[in-house]
Amino acid sequence: MSFGTRIYSELRGDRVIWTVVILLAVISILSVYSSTGTIAYKNGVGTEYYLMKHLFLVIGGLLTTYFCYLLHYMQYSRTAPFMILFAIPLLVFTIAFGAELNEARRWITLPIINITFQTSDFAKIALITYVARAISSKQDYIEDLQSAFLPIIVPILIICGLIAPADLSSAILLFITCLLLMFIGRVSIKYIGLLLFCGVAMFSILVVLGDLFFDDIIRVDTWRTRLSDFFNNTDGVYQIQQAKIAIADGGIFGLGPGNSIQRNHLPHAYSDFIYATICEEYGLFGGLIVLSLYVLLFFRCVKIVVKSEKSFGALLALGMGMMIVIQALANIAVSVHLVPVTGLTLPLMSMGGTSLLFMSVAAGMILSVSRYIEKI
Repeated sequence: MSFGTRIYSELRGDRVIWTVVILLAVISILSVYSSTGTIAYKNGVGTEYYLMKHLFLVIGGLLTTYFCYLLHYMQYSRTAPFMILFAIPLLVFTIAFGAELNEARRWITLPIINITFQTSDFAKIALITYVARAISSKQDYIEDLQSAFLPIIVPILIICGLIAPADLSSAILLFITCLLLMFIGRVSIKYIGLLLFCGVAMFSILVVLGDLFFDDIIRVDTWRTRLSDFFNNTDGVYQIQQAKIAIADGGIFGLGPGNSIQRNHLPHAYSDFIYATICEEYGLFGGLIVLSLYVLLFFRCVKIVVKSEKSFGALLALGMGMMIVIQALANIAVSVHLVPVTGLTLPLMSMGGTSLLFMSVAAGMILSVSRYIEKI
């Protein structure tokens, strides 16, 4: 038996999701290698440096996915409260002492190894896992405000409120994911509406605090500028214009791997706008393939929900799936100028260690649920 055949035979769970994850990894390696020419030139290194760096991260991500897949998904339920208790002070520390990059405090620098770490990515995993656990464990009295709803709503508001000052788009998408999980988990519509009201109120408070006291922490001016650019500038800001040129130049089948021209003009062509680079090199055909992979991932997560006998497993798989797919759709929507510019990466594809690591964790959690469903 060959090595590849043996690995395939030992992998359990949803093999379609395994295939999607691996295909996204392969496309990611090709696209990052192609789009890092400009940054490599600026930093005086060869593109092979970024290729090897990203290849190392992708392999590490796949190993992380495999490790998370091996754990029984109920282990995540047991650790969820501790993850939340760790995430909250971590986000507070980031706001107070985090490294400021691109006018935002989203990162902390890990001592000794001197690597930046985006704490919101860990907080997303922690919150979705906790919400899935909270909803599944309170099904018998899910309509009760004090016993069931408050233990869910308070962590959502705290985590999203701490992420929002430096990364509003991530906070909004995480908030939407939690709302959808609550709806799927049969939480009363009136409580979901109450959470939505509380979320709007919290955002309003952040705007006031940003205007009056904490303009260096809460990026209210950036929020206003991006909204104004989106609604008042039909052509889009510079990076959007370059992204649209890249997508248009790609045509149906693209310019071919490594032949992107706009990568030399498009800011963050290897991260925030990697989808535009993919469309330029692989055309509409390649762009639709990438989009289809995310959609396929979502529908396979829905299939897991239908087959799962335990509500926690169903909610965990769907929550992680929605987190990945909603962020992917938001990133793609930015590239085609359907929504204002955000700092969101394309999950499992963009260059960036923290995002790739925790999206790999999310994929591993989904596969863990599918693995044990297969044994039923």
